[in-house]
Amino acid sequence: MIKNTRLDRQAGFTLIELMIVIAILAILLSIAIPAYQNYSIRAQNTECLSIAGSAKAFISETVQSQGVAVDSGSVDLSTWTAPAATENCSSVAVADGTGVITVTTSVQGSSGTFTITPSQASLTDAIQWNCTAPGVPANHAPASCRGS
Repeated sequence: MIKNTRLDRQAGFTLIELMIVIAILAILLSIAIPAYQNYSIRAQNTECLSIAGSAKAFISETVQSQGVAVDSGSVDLSTWTAPAATENCSSVAVADGTGVITVTTSVQGSSGTFTITPSQASLTDAIQWNCTAPGVPANHAPASCRGS
């Protein structure tokens, strides 16, 4: 006669195994959420700086058409029209004469000002753009504005 014997098999997860999995997930989330928030803020600041791209193009074209170096301080940029404010970008302003672009962001959690300064070694050289972000945390600034 064969008896119907029940094998001792585990039929699921134990409570301690489930607690370990939950603890591991909590640790991973505690690292991932702040990293995602920084990434999101940096992306919004980058969007605002990309709006300033039209100012860069305008300055480059104006310098070339007027035949003066951007460092001369005599560039007439009075005809430039600022783009409308967006959710992430409060304003974009261009200093007449120097071409310094000031971008003010309105990103929640990291509002600040980015300054994009043009420089040109000589009239025939290309314009170099230097971006600084005083007061903006380095992890919230785009790579082009973090400096060294």
